[in-house]
Amino acid sequence: MRADVQNTVDKIQKSLELLAQRMDVETAPFRLEEFNARVEDPTLWDDPEAAQKLMRDRQMLVDAMATHDGIKQEMSDNIELIELGEMEEDEEVIAEAEAALKQLEVKAAQKELEALLDGEADGNDTFLEVNAGAGGTESCDWASMLARMYVRWAEKKGYKVELQAESAGEEAGIKSAVYKISGVNAYGWLKSESGVHRLVRISPFDSAAKRHTSFSSVWVYPVVDDNIEIEVNPADIRIDTYRSSGAGGQHVNTTDSAVRITHHPTGIVVTSSEKSQHQNRDIAMKALKSRLYQLELDRRNAAINEAHESKGDAGWGNQIRSYVLQPYQMVKDLRTNFETSDTKGVLDGDLDGFMAATLALDVSGKTRAEAQGS
Repeated sequence: MRADVQNTVDKIQKSLELLAQRMDVETAPFRLEEFNARVEDPTLWDDPEAAQKLMRDRQMLVDAMATHDGIKQEMSDNIELIELGEMEEDEEVIAEAEAALKQLEVKAAQKELEALLDGEADGNDTFLEVNAGAGGTESCDWASMLARMYVRWAEKKGYKVELQAESAGEEAGIKSAVYKISGVNAYGWLKSESGVHRLVRISPFDSAAKRHTSFSSVWVYPVVDDNIEIEVNPADIRIDTYRSSGAGGQHVNTTDSAVRITHHPTGIVVTSSEKSQHQNRDIAMKALKSRLYQLELDRRNAAINEAHESKGDAGWGNQIRSYVLQPYQMVKDLRTNFETSDTKGVLDGDLDGFMAATLALDVSGKTRAEAQGS
């Protein structure tokens, strides 16, 4: 077997090892037997919510086992074909099997990544909030660039993007913006983007053409499902209405339709200004419940908590990623060391590589690739 083909096989095997680790392959058959026994219990649907969760968990395990075993069998079949082709000196068989292995490598890597999206809320839609940090006009412009970057990323994924609220900068860009992004695993993909994002460039607002550093923060939190109940005590919140400062034209609000809700126990403030007052109130309340749900997720999941809380103040050493446009071009994630010189591609929404690297972080802080080598 040629060295490049062996390298492909090695990559598939590593993906298989991680898939096996993720589902705990040694105990999987026994857990499936337990699920099957519980499914046959005639009292199962006495508690519909518990029954539905059990059925979902069972299906996830069945799918994980089928994926692992299918990839393993397909890899073995093609290796055998290559060995047979070499014995028979049949170059056509060898070429077909090698091409199949390359396709399987891509499939295995994708399944490995999907296996990382198994958190409690990973499958949910998400809210994404961008806020300008230190740097005045520079940071407002940078915030608008970040917002555009995430909108472009979401559109490439085929996700639905809805602007929930926006506050324009005084001279350029935005002070803040909140989007609702809807699609399969939207929160699971985007959750790693929470943090401070640092931009280094020659300022278009500086007549002396000096290099400037700007900061903006991103915060991602899941949309709460209808079947997740989050109770909000009316005594704990204050609801204010105000006139939105939109972009003008037909979108100008002529009434005090924008809504702001302040949750006193946590200090959380959410706003919505793009719809009618009634719709904005509903949207803001859903956003508040999502934020409260995120707090609960953080308490139960130390890894997610660290990722979200590390964002800190935008501009004081809490950045997770640097975007350098001058004097050279590079985007580098400071948590995973994943980097690329394709700054234009990144700012146009090519973020999957960064997200995948962060999702693959081991709980120890090492990337999964590093963990494999240790």
